[in-house]
Amino acid sequence: MNNHKKVLVGGCFDLLHFGHISFLKKAKSLGNYLIVALESDANTKKLKGLNRPIHNQKQRQQMLEALSLVDKVICLPDSPDYEKLVYKIKPRIIAVTAYDPKLKEKRLQARLIGAKVVVIPKIKSPSTSQIAKLLKID
Repeated sequence: MNNHKKVLVGGCFDLLHFGHISFLKKAKSLGNYLIVALESDANTKKLKGLNRPIHNQKQRQQMLEALSLVDKVICLPDSPDYEKLVYKIKPRIIAVTAYDPKLKEKRLQARLIGAKVVVIPKIKSPSTSQIAKLLKID
């Protein structure tokens, strides 16, 4: 795996939708080995609200692993040490969406290991939160 150009992304990926697929596809195009750091159920609830996640972490992991774009899924604990994770994985690229609330921290982590942060613009597509509201799940 050392000769792979690793790309790291992170997120909840609760109800997979076109925006997720587009983001993962663009992230994968930046390298040849895509790693997804998958937020825990507790962190997803903190980030997205009390009615989330809709799918538990194991289910979300299995959905992501079923995608040919994704090479590895790392299930994060409730209190992840993102910096330690980045040091362990040593990605060449950390891909994020525009307006990522942790962009500043991710840029610092990338700089510490000589990686590059690439911001992938969001596309016009309903989000998981919007879909959950439409389905009256949230």
